[in-house]
Amino acid sequence: MTNKNIKPRRWCATLLVLAGLSALLSACSSLPTIVPDMDTQSARTIQMKGGRGVLSEAQSRAALDKLRAQNADNTLLDRHVAIEGAITGSPLVTGNKVTLLIDGPATYASMQQAIQAARYHINMETYIMEDDEVGRQFADLLIAMQKKGVQVNLMYDSVGALNTPRTFFQPMIDAGIQVLEYNPLNPTQLRKDWEVNQRDHRKLLVVDGKTAFVGGINISSVYSSGSFSTRKKKPQLNQDGQQIPWRDTQVRIDGPVALEFQKLFVDAWNRQRGPALGDHRYFPPVAPVGNEIVRAIGSSPDDPYSVIYATFISAIQHAEKAIYLTNAYFVPDPQLRDCLKDAARRGVDVRLILPSHSDSSLVLYASRSFYQELLEAGVRIYERQDALLHSKTALIDGVWSTIGSTNLDWRSFVYNQEINAVILSAQFGVQMKNMFDRDLGASREITKQQWEQRPISERMKEFGASVWARLL
Repeated sequence: MTNKNIKPRRWCATLLVLAGLSALLSACSSLPTIVPDMDTQSARTIQMKGGRGVLSEAQSRAALDKLRAQNADNTLLDRHVAIEGAITGSPLVTGNKVTLLIDGPATYASMQQAIQAARYHINMETYIMEDDEVGRQFADLLIAMQKKGVQVNLMYDSVGALNTPRTFFQPMIDAGIQVLEYNPLNPTQLRKDWEVNQRDHRKLLVVDGKTAFVGGINISSVYSSGSFSTRKKKPQLNQDGQQIPWRDTQVRIDGPVALEFQKLFVDAWNRQRGPALGDHRYFPPVAPVGNEIVRAIGSSPDDPYSVIYATFISAIQHAEKAIYLTNAYFVPDPQLRDCLKDAARRGVDVRLILPSHSDSSLVLYASRSFYQELLEAGVRIYERQDALLHSKTALIDGVWSTIGSTNLDWRSFVYNQEINAVILSAQFGVQMKNMFDRDLGASREITKQQWEQRPISERMKEFGASVWARLL
């Protein structure tokens, strides 16, 4: 599969957005103004949950003590726990095991293993599901599990699967899998108002309510090769015919927080007025399997504002040492840009790894239109080489990590359904830092001096793309 197969999705979504501009803007959600005035004095007051419900204050302290034992700077950890806990929304959940998955091959192997081990149900939500080798592998596996008596529920996005023929889903439907198309483009298939600009960009898999996968990886053969591998299988091709593998990140989480991701899936399904999910042990008792504190956060254009956006802004505002962001589509709003600049000016090491190649040149140039002001503030910017960067991760102060589907752009924060995991752990932070350093080693730094010498033709492209920044 080449870019010819992928680009139409992003461009189709863009054209649909521009076509309905005036009507859509009047109905869209908003970005909140986040101020750093939360009560962050003591993590002891933060309410947490475990596999058996809300923890007592003593149990919460015990969970934090396990994390502190891993961390040389407990003050930073306590502050970020307090910051995260002060944001309204889903709870902090203890007792989880978190596994970092880099690129498609490792992610698909872990997902397929979890699916094969399912006993009661499999809930999958994805933006793209291709009719290709990887898509057919997953379809066949889901059908096999449905025939074994495991209830499979699949929700995919209408724009994301624009190139996937509806006949691809029919064998799954015939096998008893419940398949739901999110906000169908075809008005005759609507179950609610026609909201073409609202898309389901989530990538979520929940198995038996005990295991959840979250990240940026869709179901597509473009992920068949690892971006750090010397052996490339079905690699992506750029316009010059050069091989470009896709670089992405997923996380597997075993433990009680899987139930919070389950809630997000069920809520999204019900908002789309999908068929009844039935009784398949969607919310079983889940015993602790690790020591990690995790928060499941989801956003929807139906919400008053994006909790994921509020979480990002708050974590950045309270950063004390380092902010390491890796993101595929970086089109930040003014508040996010100001937060990054303010952090750099107060001495925080702010580094961004962004794409040098993209499946949308419009987004790429819109992203670059913000480089100048960030570089002048001391933010360091790198572009990942030899891979199409699709990852959406962040590491702050070595203790606050997030992995999910959320890009740092208006579309993710206002128009899309998104989903992220926030992991509060110094031990997991080390893994995130090692991954960031690997990407850094495969990236080229963009210096202020170099950027000021770019051609006028590039500046014109950046300006033209920036006009549509809010809608990309």
